Amino acid sequence: MRKPLLTLLALALALSAGALGVGAQAPGNNVLGDVVAVDASTKQVFVKTDAGSVVIVSVSDATRILKNPPGETRTDKAVPYTLAEIAAGDRVLALGKLSDDGKTLAGPRILIVNTKAELTAKQEKERAEWQARGVVGVVSAVNAETKEITINTRTPEGPKPVVINAGGTGVKLRRYAPDSIKFADAKPSTFEEVKAGDQLRAKGEKSADGAKFTPDEVVTGSFRTTLGTVKAVDAAKNEITIEQQDKKPLTVVVRPDSVLKQFPADMAAMMGGGAGGPGAAGGAAPAGGGQRIVIQGGPGGGAPAAGGAGAPGQGGAGGPVRRMFDPQQMLERLPPVTLAELKPGQMIVVSSTVGADPTRVTAIQLVANVEPIIAMMQRRQGAGAAGGMGGAAAAGGGMNFGFGIGTP
Repeated sequence: MRKPLLTLLALALALSAGALGVGAQAPGNNVLGDVVAVDASTKQVFVKTDAGSVVIVSVSDATRILKNPPGETRTDKAVPYTLAEIAAGDRVLALGKLSDDGKTLAGPRILIVNTKAELTAKQEKERAEWQARGVVGVVSAVNAETKEITINTRTPEGPKPVVINAGGTGVKLRRYAPDSIKFADAKPSTFEEVKAGDQLRAKGEKSADGAKFTPDEVVTGSFRTTLGTVKAVDAAKNEITIEQQDKKPLTVVVRPDSVLKQFPADMAAMMGGGAGGPGAAGGAAPAGGGQRIVIQGGPGGGAPAAGGAGAPGQGGAGGPVRRMFDPQQMLERLPPVTLAELKPGQMIVVSSTVGADPTRVTAIQLVANVEPIIAMMQRRQGAGAAGGMGGAAAAGGGMNFGFGIGTP
C-alpha cells in the first residue's frame, strides 16, 4: 500500500503515443511493478508485478529509459535515465510485448522509472499532509439532500461528531473496492455509495470549532474486523485458516501489500496490564517510570482500553501518558511478523474489505498476539464486549480496533 501507481501514466502514454513516438500497447503487453534486482551484464531488470509474479525485462540498446517524478500522468517532466541507475525498490513501467508464458519481456520500447527515494519522499509528504489536514472516523449518517456526511471521530474528550460537506465543487470521492487492500487503489466513487457504518478518511479544512469539515478528498470503505484463533497456516498459498468467535472457519489471504504486525510479549506490562498489577486500578505506570501507552476505544469511541483516567497529556506517578487515538499510528509502531511465524493457537485480529465470499477475506492489516489487549479491554468494558470485534462494519465501538482504512 503505500506506493504511488503508474496506471494512469500507462493510460497517458497510450493516449499520447504520437508525441512519445510509441504505439499504443494493450494492457496485457505492459509490465508494471517493483524492481527486485538488476543484472547490468545481461541488461535484465527483474520486476515483481502487483499480482506477485516476477517478469524479466530485457533492455535493448533501442529501449528509451526515462525517469519520471512519482504521480505524474504525463512525461513532460521526464528526464533520460540509464540502466545502471535503476535499483531495487524502484517502480517501473515497461511497454513492450510479453512472452506467451508471461515471464519475460524482451526489448521494451520505453521503460519509465519512479525511483525509490522519490517515491518514499512523496509518500512521506502525502502522509504528513493527510495527518495534518485529515480527519478519520465512522459514518453515522448520510444526508442525500445536503450532500453531508456525519462521522464519529475519537478525541481525548470522547467521541465527537463531525459533519463533512462532500457536495462541494472539486471534492474527490474514492472508495475501496471489494477485496482491495491498498489506500492508493481506492476507485473513483460517488456520494450515493457512502453509507452508515463505512470507515472514512478525508483531507481538507476544519472549522474553528471542529464540528464542520470542508474536504478536498474523501476516501471511504466498508470493512470487517474479525477476531479469531489461527488453526492452520499455508505459507505456500499465502493463506491462514482461523476459527472465528462463532466457531466458523475463515480463510485469510495474505498479499504482498498486506500489513502483518504483532503485539510484543511484554505489551501487557507496557500498557499497565495484568490483573491486580499496574493499570488494574487505572493509574500506576510500569516499574521504572516508563511511558504508559493508552489506547482509545473503537471508532465509535468508548473508554480507554488501558491506563485509566486522566487529562490528555498527563500521567500518573510514572510520567507522561501518550494517547494514541489513531489505530493506524499504533499499528505502525508495532513490530512486524511474517506469515511463517504465525502458529496455530495464536489469536489474531484481521481487517479486510467486505468481499463477495463471506468465507474468504484478503487481509489489509493483521495483528497477532492480541490476547493481552483483548484481556485488558474485557476488564475495562465487560467480559462480553469481545463480540464487538466481528461485525461486518464493526462501527459501534466496543472492542473494535478501528483497523481498516489505511493511510497513503
